[in-house]
Amino acid sequence: MMETSARLLRLLSLLQAHREWSGAELAERLRVTSRTVRRDVERLRTLGYPVHSTTGTAGGYRLGAGAELPPLLLDDDEAVAVAVGLRTAAHNAVQGMEESSVRALAKLEQVLPDRLRRRVSALAAFTAPLGGRRGPAVGVETITDLVNACRDRLQLRFTYRGHDGSGSRRTVDPYRLVCSSHRWYLVGWDAGRADWRTFRVDRLTLTPPHGPRFAPRQPPAEDWAAYVSEGISTAAYPQRATVLLHAPAERVAERIAPTAGVLEPLDGRTCLLRTGAPSLDEMALHVLMLGFDFEVREPDGLGERIEELADRLGRAARAWRTDGEGRGRG
Repeated sequence: MMETSARLLRLLSLLQAHREWSGAELAERLRVTSRTVRRDVERLRTLGYPVHSTTGTAGGYRLGAGAELPPLLLDDDEAVAVAVGLRTAAHNAVQGMEESSVRALAKLEQVLPDRLRRRVSALAAFTAPLGGRRGPAVGVETITDLVNACRDRLQLRFTYRGHDGSGSRRTVDPYRLVCSSHRWYLVGWDAGRADWRTFRVDRLTLTPPHGPRFAPRQPPAEDWAAYVSEGISTAAYPQRATVLLHAPAERVAERIAPTAGVLEPLDGRTCLLRTGAPSLDEMALHVLMLGFDFEVREPDGLGERIEELADRLGRAARAWRTDGEGRGRG
């Protein structure tokens, strides 16, 4: 009985993690026969889980929305409370919970009966958090749709509005969603550009239906968050710089967001900052306002610009000192 129960939980986890499985795939994953898979599917149905099946060469099993809430050890009020909490976490980008909240919400809403979906939607529609947002709002339905497409490897089509307001149509293989400072980014392979691209989710409008499925590619980096951070804080700007800061990376991280630069710890006392800006003047002010001693590693033009600004500031300080002394004697 324990072996059967563990296998049922494993089967349920597989059905929740993927949109559709063939009987042969499930049998291989569970290390049982196809006949055992069919019996286990019937057991899940008996327990209230809406497992749908299709026949033929392209047939398989998938977990659908049911008329009743499956036995998750939650009553209706608890299920609604969990869904609302996950929506809140997804909208407000609770640190360390953004992606996992969306994934959990996608699983929960997939099996919520209609009566509970209406309650969750009503609570979301007629409640408002106090406090401003640091980024544009993105509908949780859009986020959930994108997460499902990443999970199921479904190609997306959408219109995208660039920073200059121009629009374009894109066909993209989605891989990851990354959230930073209440702003969501989609990383995917842009078929039209034949390259990896990062898209701000608030600037895209999905044009369903999604698909077909795509074969996975080698990711552009092991750390998706670091890849997006570098892309939006450095690579997106015409002027880029590397600066040695005489402060531990932990202290610097308190003053600079991942969207403003990428930090590389060195010896516990210093770190490298890679960042970008529209101009060298803005770059110099950005680094200066961090409040740490620093050395410019690259480009040379930034060092030269800092020298010019230092001379100008020196002249202003000397003029202020002379005028101040004159006013004091008067």
